[in-house]
Order: sequence, then structure tokens, then C-alpha cells
Amino acid sequence: MAQYVYGKSVVQSLLNSGKDVKKLYIQSGRKDDEIEKLARRKKISVEICPRQQLDKLVNGNHQGYIAQIEEYRLYSLDEIVSAIPQGKQPLLIALDQLQDPHNLGAILRTAACVGADGVIIEKNRSVSLNATVAKVSAGAIDLVKVAAVANLSQSLLALKKKNFWVVGTDASAQLDYRQQDYNMPLVLVIGSEGEGMRRLVRENCDLLVKLPMENDFNSLNASVAAGIVLYRIYDSRFPVR
Repeated sequence: MAQYVYGKSVVQSLLNSGKDVKKLYIQSGRKDDEIEKLARRKKISVEICPRQQLDKLVNGNHQGYIAQIEEYRLYSLDEIVSAIPQGKQPLLIALDQLQDPHNLGAILRTAACVGADGVIIEKNRSVSLNATVAKVSAGAIDLVKVAAVANLSQSLLALKKKNFWVVGTDASAQLDYRQQDYNMPLVLVIGSEGEGMRRLVRENCDLLVKLPMENDFNSLNASVAAGIVLYRIYDSRFPVR
């Protein structure tokens, strides 16, 4: 099934990555458009149309560019794990019931920046890969493998049998995230925007860490929390010399 993705940087990234773009819609009135020229060089069908027509295709700020593509591919957990290069310290990110596509897009973007090997979501309880996720990820959706699993708790157990350590973020944890050494095969678990981690997911974590806060807030935004801890993991593994 085809879907639409939109935004100038997203469409440009798609064209440069070589992803199969079925058709490109560009708002009329643009002069010497480099994206149009690139698409036509790649023999991609281009339709020039008024803004009103683009507005009907997607619900978001398309910036005058919409690409029609096949649905984003989802990987199996085994495919992601087996693709990790030999000698690399594995890093996966598991998202427990994350609902906001902006958060998922931002997490994918950070995951690409720190070299994470994959992101795990649940099939029926999480946001899926869609146009908003693609736009916010700024191209990272094409770089980071995503697995949609039936049961996150069972998937964490399976990864633990493969010698992964599971570290969850939880405001009630005793351990400060800065006190932990992350130089091990790792799954970082980020809870949902409002509820955090579910009980079974929390119980399957080997360690729980917290992000200290000076003020009495319940929690940080999920993508912000993920970004902070992911860069702490990166720093733990690749310290500045």
C-alpha cells in the first residue's frame, strides 16, 4: 500500500537516498526547482499542482512537496539483531506504548545520530511509521531499522537471552542515569508520554535509571528523555580523549 510523506527536507532526503518514490507532487509557481530537476533525472513522475490539491493529500505543513512511496518497511527483531556489525556494542531502543508521532520521529533522529541499531515498538499499542514521523525524523526513518513486535515484554525477555541488558527510565528509580556504565549490549526502554512503563515491562528491566529534576515535574517529554540518556550512553562508550 502506498502512502504520502511530505516536507522539503524529507522529500529531498528520499530522492538522495535512492528510496523508491512512486510520484512527486510539487506546488505550482516554483522556479528553477532543484528537487523537481532531481526527480526528473531519476525518471520519477512529477505532478505540478496548486496548493489546495496538496492540502487535500496530507494533513500537515507539506511546504509544497509531497512524495508517494510504498509503506515504510518494518523489520523483525531477529533481522535487526543479526544486522549489528561484528565487534559493535549493540544499542536498541524499546518504546512502551509511545503514541505521539512527533516523539517517535524525534527519537529516530537521535537514534541515527548516536548510531543505535534499531527501535522497537508494539504493533497494537504504539504509533506506527507515518508521514508525520518521517517529517520529524528528517530522514532518519530511512536510516534506523524499526521492529513492530506483538508483545514488548516477551521481546525484552528474548533479548536478555541474547545477552542484552535492559535499562528502563523511571522517575521513581534510585539510580541516577549518570551513575551507570552503559558499555554493554543494551536495550534502553522509554515509557509512554503519560503513563511511563507498564508493570510487566518495568519488571523485565535489569536496571532502572532516573533523570533528576530540580522542580516538581512528573516527567520529561519522552523524546527529550530518550535524547538525554542516549547521549549519556554515547558518552559512556566513546569518551572524549
